[in-house]
Amino acid sequence: DLPGQGVTALFGHSGSGKTTVLRCVAGLERAQEGFLSVNDEVWQDDSIGVFVPTYQRSLGYVFQEASLFAHLSVRKNLEYGQKRVSPASRKVALEQALALLGIESLLSRRPESLSGGERQRVGIARALLTSPKLLLLDEPLAALDQKRKNEILPYLERLHDELAIPILYVSHSLDEVAQLADYLVLLDHGQVVANGPLQETLARLDLSDAFANDVGVVLKTVIAAHEEADALTRLDFRGGSIYVASRPEPLGRQVRCRVHARDVSLTLEQPSATSILNIVPAIVVGVADTEIRAHVLVHLDAGGTPLLARITRRSHDRLGITGGLAVWAQIKAVALLG
Repeated sequence: DLPGQGVTALFGHSGSGKTTVLRCVAGLERAQEGFLSVNDEVWQDDSIGVFVPTYQRSLGYVFQEASLFAHLSVRKNLEYGQKRVSPASRKVALEQALALLGIESLLSRRPESLSGGERQRVGIARALLTSPKLLLLDEPLAALDQKRKNEILPYLERLHDELAIPILYVSHSLDEVAQLADYLVLLDHGQVVANGPLQETLARLDLSDAFANDVGVVLKTVIAAHEEADALTRLDFRGGSIYVASRPEPLGRQVRCRVHARDVSLTLEQPSATSILNIVPAIVVGVADTEIRAHVLVHLDAGGTPLLARITRRSHDRLGITGGLAVWAQIKAVALLG
């Protein structure tokens, strides 16, 4: 039972079943004893013999490499997608899709003249122009180098922010998931290991092994102040504030940050003489072992916001870390997303 809005990420290692799930949703494969309903429209219900074929499912599907018609211009490729929908049923106008994906200047070009990132943006725009009830993105950045990924991610964020179309996003990149997703489904060997809101699921101690060295949390913050004298920007979140290198965005803009557990240390008293800027009060919720015997993972509550800290077992014992203990979390590094 997944949300009918926002971005739901299917995350897992290669072979975990992410693409198979997407293909079943699309009707390209049939799930055994399956039931699938999208916003109250039943696409598969084996108990009553219902299976809606792919061409009758109102969805857009974008693969790792955009499948554009090589003999058509970008404009003609987009118009092909739009023609599949009657004018009365169109939810996304051509001008809106062009602006959302930033492809106004590409209309007269042919696919072979486009970069990988440009092709993917055109492919996503064409999928949007079918006015789908659901958009499926199957590792759309996997075939791109880091420069092209950085080019296209802001456009995917705009889809999330400006459209009401729910998105199923397949990825094995936790950075992409952290930047885009609202809801997370963790898969392993074809089974759902866990699912839930992104922030809560990333902070679960019992799932730390699935994220390995990337274990950490996502903070949803708001730009609160620009402190120009020190070239810093203050980000506020439920539970405190953190400082990052100066950002050009306006006050009030929402920004996501990743805080890895490896970058959080703990102290029992508020530090006064330290170079670490970002220090927030927190309460210990729980402690779990890690794959490395010398370390433990500590789950913290910072004013309603979950944090994770990876500390040595010796530090855990010396500080007497236990549930309910008040501590100060020292955040040594913050990764801004977007």
